[in-house]
Amino acid sequence: MGILKKIRNIWNNNVDNVTIEANDNFACFYPGNSGFLPSYIINNFFDKIKLDPKKTEKLNRLNEKGVVIYVGKYKSLFEFLYYHTALKKAALPYPEIAFEVRFFFLLPVKKLIRIGISQIDSLLRRFKRKNPYHTQYFERELLKGRAGFLYMVEEKSFYKRFVESKPDPLRYLIEFQKNSIKPLFLVPQVIVFGAKPVRTTSTFMDILLGSNERPGKIKRLLAMWQKPEKICVEISDPLNLKEFLDKPDIRDIDEDFQAYTLRTHLIDLLNRQKKSITGPILKSREEITEDILTQQSLQNFMREHSEQEGQSLMVTHKKATLYIKEIASNYNLNIILIFEKLLTWIFNNIFEGLVVDYEGLDRIKEESKKAPVILAPCHKSHLDYLLLSYMMFTNNMPCPHIAAGKNLSFWPLGPIFRGGGAFFLRRTFKGALLYSRIFAAYIEKLLSEGFNIEFFIEGGRSRTGKLLPPKLGLLSMLIKGYRNGACEDLIFMPTYVGYDRVLEEDAYLHEIEGGKKSPENLSQLLKARKFLKKKYGKVYIKFNEPFSLSDYIDQRDLDIYSMDNDQHMALCRSIGYRLLNDINKASIVTPHGVIASAVLNTSGNSFSKKELMFRVNSYMNLLTILNVELADTLTIDPDLALDHVLGTFVSRKFIELADETEEEITENTRFFVKDNKRPILDYYKNNAICFFISAAYTATAILKTDKFQFSSDDLTDTYCFLEGFFIDEFSFDEETTCIEEIHTCIRAFIDDGILVPTPSFEDTYNLTSEGYRKLKGFSEFLRPFLESYKVALMYFEKYPKDKHDAKERIKKMQSRGISCYKRQEIMLKESLSKINYTNAAIFFMSNGVEGSEDVEKIREYKDIIDNLLSIVTS
Repeated sequence: MGILKKIRNIWNNNVDNVTIEANDNFACFYPGNSGFLPSYIINNFFDKIKLDPKKTEKLNRLNEKGVVIYVGKYKSLFEFLYYHTALKKAALPYPEIAFEVRFFFLLPVKKLIRIGISQIDSLLRRFKRKNPYHTQYFERELLKGRAGFLYMVEEKSFYKRFVESKPDPLRYLIEFQKNSIKPLFLVPQVIVFGAKPVRTTSTFMDILLGSNERPGKIKRLLAMWQKPEKICVEISDPLNLKEFLDKPDIRDIDEDFQAYTLRTHLIDLLNRQKKSITGPILKSREEITEDILTQQSLQNFMREHSEQEGQSLMVTHKKATLYIKEIASNYNLNIILIFEKLLTWIFNNIFEGLVVDYEGLDRIKEESKKAPVILAPCHKSHLDYLLLSYMMFTNNMPCPHIAAGKNLSFWPLGPIFRGGGAFFLRRTFKGALLYSRIFAAYIEKLLSEGFNIEFFIEGGRSRTGKLLPPKLGLLSMLIKGYRNGACEDLIFMPTYVGYDRVLEEDAYLHEIEGGKKSPENLSQLLKARKFLKKKYGKVYIKFNEPFSLSDYIDQRDLDIYSMDNDQHMALCRSIGYRLLNDINKASIVTPHGVIASAVLNTSGNSFSKKELMFRVNSYMNLLTILNVELADTLTIDPDLALDHVLGTFVSRKFIELADETEEEITENTRFFVKDNKRPILDYYKNNAICFFISAAYTATAILKTDKFQFSSDDLTDTYCFLEGFFIDEFSFDEETTCIEEIHTCIRAFIDDGILVPTPSFEDTYNLTSEGYRKLKGFSEFLRPFLESYKVALMYFEKYPKDKHDAKERIKKMQSRGISCYKRQEIMLKESLSKINYTNAAIFFMSNGVEGSEDVEKIREYKDIIDNLLSIVTS
């Protein structure tokens, strides 16, 4: 000890002559230059991992607002070096200090010498090593504006904190925040080296190279070498520590528990962040089956069901197992990877481009961190679910679990679709009580595991181009799953998928006119090769704002747990129509929809280009005034886009030149429409019709007044009647009144010169002479539906109540419609629509018309329809 004291005294007497920076020499600081591994090598190595500028916007100037600490889950020098390099290059706050990390092999020799001298000094002066916590080194450096880096999970860190009472970095930061005016921002971040979901069992390669949850060094290097573009970097919104500590449930607990709560919260954020890319932990079908069938509530139900059916419990269990096998998906990343390449090739061949709402995709990723996202797209084509899964997977998100019709489970597509996340349901659950219960249990299991689900709110594909009324069965099961505690919330994402041209065009025409739908099978799959030889224009994918089921219920002050069945179905219906309206609002109008509308709404089957463009310009003016989103071709050069579509319709013989010898199309060129092509054009018209229906109702109401001067009050009754009359054709926003819709349309008509306000009378308007022609063009949108409803009413006028079942009733309507069309009692081929007849029958039977005995009601509606047809017909 005497020798040590002498050395110590000599050191203390001479230390002032030694040039050291005692407070700044710790191996936890990384200067980013000239260590044993040159910085240019590190820079070149990490250049392969791309950092999305959109994800780093939240970091801009964040260090000027407070102290920045990046947070990772597992201790990883790789992650620190990447963020230091990439964020520094992007001129963003980059980490320089790491808690519980030493950079000995990356520091310059001079720095290592200074660190050694500093530690020797501390040992000789205080008989202990210098600690960056006790010397306030971290505090000084962070207040200088340097960013830090912190890990939540490390093999020895808990032992050090719990047994050796070493400083806890989180507790230190909490103390720092309480003593600092500046807020401290904790930024959770994660680097994912592959989209493969974590499984419940480890493979040999997981043991050898590390799991996807915690990849080893070799696995990371292989990912960097093979597919660096697949490495995904996610940066979450910064957590304001000051605000976190001010929460009522956090404020009054001691600092140890505050640190524990903060650590738990940050780990949860990091797990959710990673899950938004890889998806939840993936269980095998066998595990899923066992988890579902061993639920106590389901066990009790199966026991009761067996007794009611008079069969043994073993038979019921066997049926339940087979039902799970029939329903469940079999998510397989290898299948997805193969089909990613195949779909890339197919989409590049048949489409001119995919116009995608990438901000919407980012919103899905963010929302999936909170709760399962329920994607609710419109359904126009079999390609819808392929496109959405493809876009999500190629943008570093797991493919959703997709509700698909059992008709698609045929070999070989069935196993492939299951591998991509599809689960299958029957078209009807009627009479299948056990199947229904098993299916509901499977849905609840998906929700409890945290999987995103995609389902089509319309049920099947729309053959008409417009949205179908909502089908509420699966939606009801999802809401019941939430009510039963399967998940904390559901996030609904209304989604629009649209096409310049659909692949199933000919099949839809066949079915609209009453033809039988061809079943999906292998032969149809082989015939589908012909589609690869054609071009189908562009595809448009757009997302509306997501909404939370929990918020939706709270805003309406509903108690979901005490609802009876009627109240539950009313909630489902309300959400169903909300989804339809949100999809309509997200729709994109294409030049095909505009030209098809103008062609079909001209008087007669013959028209000049000048007459056509008069209608086109009127429709385009309304869309512009209402700020409707237009296809990029209409935005860039509308005249070129519209002329191109007109030429396409001529080349496909939807419309034909009156004079085939005419070489150049001028404004006086005349065209005519073939009757057998009108239903196809009607499909494309209906793709855009949702934006014209309010204008059509308002225009019809104005024309019905039969006056050139009127007030908005004169329009209300007619508008509200039409909205109710076509309730099964067009959804409406239940939060917007008829009066509000009328005033919106009136303002648009004023901007387009259709109406002129009367100066001497408030809320009174004059109709211009040109405006009269334009109103006719809007009212014509209703004509095919009025003709269809006229035919349906003829059926009820002829046959007594319950004369035919639903299927036979529609056949009789179709037969009557064809007869009326031949006798020219109705004029439009597109009004011979099986779907229109079905909707008309639903309306009339719900409003007092069930058969020929309802004479007064039939006469009332007949007069109304005849009157409206006389108004809308040009």
